Amino acid sequence: MLETLQDFAQSFPGWLQWFAVFLIAAVPFVESYLGTLVGVAIGLHPAVAVSAAIAGNAAAVVLIVVVSSRIRQRVRSTPSTEEESSPRRKRVGRLFQRFGIPGVALIGHPTQISSAAMVGFGANPTKVLIWELVSVAVWGAAVAILGGLGIQVLTH
Repeated sequence: MLETLQDFAQSFPGWLQWFAVFLIAAVPFVESYLGTLVGVAIGLHPAVAVSAAIAGNAAAVVLIVVVSSRIRQRVRSTPSTEEESSPRRKRVGRLFQRFGIPGVALIGHPTQISSAAMVGFGANPTKVLIWELVSVAVWGAAVAILGGLGIQVLTH
C-alpha cells in the first residue's frame, strides 16, 4: 500500500508533490501519520511533508464534522418512531462517555470516523473539531519525529 501511495505522490511534478501528500493524508486510515511518511519517503523536506499531511487530514476532519453535524441536526428535527438504541450503539455510547472527546480524539483513529461518531452521539462539533485537529497535529508530528529518527538510525 505504501508503495502505491509513493508512486501516486511521485507521479506529481516535483513542485506539486506536497499536494499529493495533502490528498493522501485526507484518506481515512492513511491520515497525517502515513501521509507524513510517504512525503518523507519521496524526498520532501520533513517540515513540508508533515505540514501537508496535517493540512490534508485536518481538511478531511473539518468536512466530516460539518457534514455530520448537519446530518445530526436534520435527523433530530425529524420525528422518530424508534426510541430504543441497539446494544451496539449503547456500548459505543458508554465508551464515548468514559473517555470523552479528548480521549476518543487522541486514541480513536481514523479521525474522520471518530469525528463522525462523536458528533453523532451529540458531542459539541466545535469541541470535536478542536480535539481532532490537536490529534491530527500530535500524531503527524510524532510520526515525523519517529520516522526521522528511524531514517537517521538506518543511514548510520
